[in-house]
Amino acid sequence: MSENDNLQEAEGKKEVEVLDATPKEETKTEVSEDTTNSSENDSETKEEHVDEIEASNAEDAEDESNAERHEVEEKDYHAMTLDQLVTEFNRLLNHHKIQTISKHVNQIKAEFNSKFSTLLDEKKEEFVNEGGNEIDFFYTDDTKKLFNQLYKEYKQSISSYYKEREQNLKQNLENRLSIIEEIKGLLNVEENINTTYKHFKELQEKWRNAGPIPRDKYNNAWNSYHHHVERFYDFLHLNNDLRDMDFKHNYEQKLKIIERAEELAKDENINRSFRELQVLHKLWKEELGPVAKQHREEIWERFSSATKTIHDKRQAYYADLDKAYEKNLEKKEEIIANIQAVAEDKVNSHGAWQKKIREIEALRESFFNAGKVPLKVNEATWAKFKDAVRNFNRSKNQFYKDLKKEQYENLQKKKELIKIAEENKESEDFAVVTPLMKKIQNDWKKIGHVPRRDSDKVWKQFKNACNHYFDRMHSQRKAENQHLYDAFDKKVKLLEGIKNLELKRDNKEFIETLKSKISEWKTIGHVPQNKRYIDGKFYKAIDEAFDKLKMDKAKLEMVKFESKLENLANNHNDTRLLDNEQNFIRKRIGEVQSEITQLENNLQFFSNVDESNPLVKDVIKNIDRHKKELDTWKAKLTKIRGMYS
Repeated sequence: MSENDNLQEAEGKKEVEVLDATPKEETKTEVSEDTTNSSENDSETKEEHVDEIEASNAEDAEDESNAERHEVEEKDYHAMTLDQLVTEFNRLLNHHKIQTISKHVNQIKAEFNSKFSTLLDEKKEEFVNEGGNEIDFFYTDDTKKLFNQLYKEYKQSISSYYKEREQNLKQNLENRLSIIEEIKGLLNVEENINTTYKHFKELQEKWRNAGPIPRDKYNNAWNSYHHHVERFYDFLHLNNDLRDMDFKHNYEQKLKIIERAEELAKDENINRSFRELQVLHKLWKEELGPVAKQHREEIWERFSSATKTIHDKRQAYYADLDKAYEKNLEKKEEIIANIQAVAEDKVNSHGAWQKKIREIEALRESFFNAGKVPLKVNEATWAKFKDAVRNFNRSKNQFYKDLKKEQYENLQKKKELIKIAEENKESEDFAVVTPLMKKIQNDWKKIGHVPRRDSDKVWKQFKNACNHYFDRMHSQRKAENQHLYDAFDKKVKLLEGIKNLELKRDNKEFIETLKSKISEWKTIGHVPQNKRYIDGKFYKAIDEAFDKLKMDKAKLEMVKFESKLENLANNHNDTRLLDNEQNFIRKRIGEVQSEITQLENNLQFFSNVDESNPLVKDVIKNIDRHKKELDTWKAKLTKIRGMYS
């Protein structure tokens, strides 16, 4: 399919080309009005600019509606969906003559078959994947049925049209040949010349309305007709009044044609002026007869001169267009190369393909906006563009075809997991089934995407089955461990009380209050496994409460440590906590002692130890701080050793 703008311009430029040119040996020069002199018709056939007009008019001889074919809009059928192609097909059948749309119908048919073939492949693959036998596959839809119906209607209409046209052309030719014979016979009729002349004018009118004839008979028929018309005018020399009256009429009409042609020669709309000039030449040749001998050369020269002016302007116009078209061709070649590059770039993700699709759409838009190209390469350029886009679409379709296959396989895997979840959701064997349910949940996450239309559905099925099982399990476990949940609720309240505890003036009383809260916490007992985080929150709150006390840091540290030891001592089932704490303290005592030793060694580097020296003062200060810290750690070690007894 060619671009609309290129075809319109190409047709405008080449309207004059004969689709089925008459062989040269069959083409004859029209008989002159005066057989002893060169006629205006002889002159016409020798001029290139006139030949152009004659060729175009000869093309229309067979079908007077041919010009309408130029008005059928070309569209980008490749970009249309199946439904859009059917809609466009139907529009052509209803709004255009059947003989003007054959090219468009063929293009629509080719695109429809190509797209439907792709659809068939997809449907066939789905059919086979679902367990069907390939030999049993059959698929059609309403769009395909409607297309077949429209195409059948088109074939019947075009067949009827050509059959009827062939009969009409033959009959019109017979009628025209009969008219010629009647004109020949007028030369031998013995009757009043006025009666004969009247009969002649009636035959001329019949000739004008006789309709189209086969193009290969066109030149001979018109030449024969003009020849015998001229012979009749020669015969009229017996009555010059009638002859001169016709000559005068023809002369006046041809002057009007010349004046209009000269106006058209000034028109800047080249195509419009050329089309009207064709009509003027047809009137000159087919509607009007000869003029008086003394005017023949003069009026023909004027008409030919105006015709040449239009012809030359048209040639110059298309010469300039050709230069612009060459530049447009370069742009389009570059765009095609870019499309090919995008098509060859290998990507394997949906996002990357979507990006490439947007790039191709932008390049397609640029191609259509790039303008027309030279007619000689128009079809080749359009074919190259279509091939590049088609190759991209094949790769894209293959990717999504493979992706669809992968998604279908993922769907089957997820359905298997759904089956397992459904089969076990009512199980009472929680020890065995719970690890299984957790495993299939993990397996579900590892499976890739499924078709979008199934995604929500299968997820809801799987989630509902899993939730049903775990809700039952949690409900039963909660009933079995209700005392743990009650303990948790009590600890939540106690924790809130600690957070809101206000510092009193008597530190001792405040410390005793905190200790009582700790004791109360311990008596509450254990909480569910997944709620044990609350113990960490409680002791953090206790530490924050102790930090409110305004007392010696070392003493405060010991108070907090004693509180911690009491908590560790309550864990009768596991002495490892005390062991770990004792080991940590011993390690810390060793580290602090090493730091003190290092600092004392540093003092020996000073040759004159003067405590007023800032550096010396800083070292001594650090040694004192570490010794206090060491005393605290030793006190902690003494306390923890006492816990074992």
